[in-house]
Amino acid sequence: MRFIILSLLLLVISDIAVAGGDPVAGKDKVILCIGCHGIDGNSSSSLFPKLAGQVESYLAKQINDFKTGARNEEHMTSMVETIDVSDIPDIAAYFSSQKRKRVGVVNNGTYPGKRLYHTGIKNRGVAACASCHGITALGNPTVKYPALAGQHREYINKALKDFRSGERSNDPQSLMRNIAAKLSDRGIEMLSHYIETLH
Repeated sequence: MRFIILSLLLLVISDIAVAGGDPVAGKDKVILCIGCHGIDGNSSSSLFPKLAGQVESYLAKQINDFKTGARNEEHMTSMVETIDVSDIPDIAAYFSSQKRKRVGVVNNGTYPGKRLYHTGIKNRGVAACASCHGITALGNPTVKYPALAGQHREYINKALKDFRSGERSNDPQSLMRNIAAKLSDRGIEMLSHYIETLH
């Protein structure tokens, strides 16, 4: 009985976490975004993350963080200045509703980053990425953990190094900074390569 109640509670919380935006309305509000991220959120340049299929609550948080200064990035900070706060849920919903595309990447199951992603490094206190981002890296809307599957490896590589250096610091309880601090350049490269292959 306790398990059933807990399961129902988690479903309600999950629904609240992803509720909000209107993807149809959002399509008309992403004009500022498409130059870098693409009309459907599938950026062609690895300098810019793919937003298609991203966790809606995570996207909304990141846009809000850029607006408030909790996350700093020169280009994005200037871009979000013109976005009305009331439009953020619709923008997030639109990109979240799009299908993320993989281009020219095949996972043959032999990538060295696979073990690191799924089991972490216990003797160094590095948690498995899968424990937060999911086995197939589709994220966790309830706690606003992003989907990583199919993301540009160059972008993942930079994000992890930014967390490691502290240049990026909008992660709750320093969770990503604490993990990235224990990763070598080689470990980051292996993870980035493997994540790009997931779908």
